[in-house]
Amino acid sequence: MTAEGSAAAGTAGGVIHDRGYRRYEGVRLGRPAIIRALCWHSLRSAFGFGRGARAKIVPIAMFGIMCLPAVVNAIAVARGGPGTARLVDYDTYVFRLRAFVMTIFLAAQAPELVSRDLRSRVLPLYLSRPMRRLDYPLAKYLAFTAACLIVLDVPVLLLYLGTIVSSPGASAIWTQTRALVPGLLVGAMWAIVLAAIGLFLASFTGRRAYATGVIAIYFFLTWTLASILVGIARQGPVLASTAPASARLAGLISPFTVLDGVRQWLGGTSPGPIPDPGNAGLAYGVMALALLAAGLGGLAARYRKAGAL
Repeated sequence: MTAEGSAAAGTAGGVIHDRGYRRYEGVRLGRPAIIRALCWHSLRSAFGFGRGARAKIVPIAMFGIMCLPAVVNAIAVARGGPGTARLVDYDTYVFRLRAFVMTIFLAAQAPELVSRDLRSRVLPLYLSRPMRRLDYPLAKYLAFTAACLIVLDVPVLLLYLGTIVSSPGASAIWTQTRALVPGLLVGAMWAIVLAAIGLFLASFTGRRAYATGVIAIYFFLTWTLASILVGIARQGPVLASTAPASARLAGLISPFTVLDGVRQWLGGTSPGPIPDPGNAGLAYGVMALALLAAGLGGLAARYRKAGAL
């Protein structure tokens, strides 16, 4: 074959055109940056930011409802003048309202973080290198815990600010601050445990409606059943300190009453929905840890399986 024939054959095989694309030569941030970006995106999604107005209705409404007691307290303290007692406790806030709001928030927003990705089958894209398989649920859990913490503790901070504005003297401010810290820690405990349970239940299905129903039914039914059993066990004029063992242990059914039992066991003095657990306080602590471990362990196991699809 002549040189001209070889050149013609090479030309017929194809030509590589230089389009001017440049290779990325910047810093590759790696796994920590991926986790931070996914966590920030998920936190925004938990409140509907980056989506339409309809996605913001439930989370913003629940946050506003949670803040109402703090606003009412601030108005009452301001009208009552110096020395007016605070109407709402920091550690329990308004327990029934808090449980109601968190049930709706968890049921509506936990599926928002995980169900869509399961339904769209985009997990292999997330879990490609350099992101590891458990980085995805870790980022989602951190983001949802932060979202729950905002809903739970920001109203407590507003309650604190509304109280100290009308409280005279440094001693009153110090008293309120000492009472605030346990309240914030209780809110953090709620956020850590409830976020794990909510995401675990939501990760079972890619259909958001089903995930919402499962979460709402679980929290509502366990809370209702615990309340009924506590009420039955405490029939009659029984003091909390002399409540029967059945009333002390009935709260182990619901995550909400379990968390309140832990609060009382650790020294909380504000009255809650269940009697002071007393010697049964350790059972509430063990149950809270079991719920957390079940949520996190189940979430990790679920995404080990989902990531392999």
